[in-house]
Amino acid sequence: MTKITIYSTPTCHFCHLAKEYFKSKGWEYEDINVAGNIEKQKELVAKSGQFGVPVILIDGKMIIGFDRPKINQLMGVN
Repeated sequence: MTKITIYSTPTCHFCHLAKEYFKSKGWEYEDINVAGNIEKQKELVAKSGQFGVPVILIDGKMIIGFDRPKINQLMGVN
């Protein structure tokens, strides 16, 4: 099973788009809300080198932002 993690904030428009896209495809994901969570913010910066969200991990492969073609490529769909 594919492991999907999304680092997001509640006010991020592209985070909402990404999560809705995953839901529309029936793909389960772990949502990590970094707003107000210093530990998760540090984790995000350590992994991505930045604080911008969304940062999406698909089986450990990182996507910065909501990049639908890259998501589809990593998920093996057109």
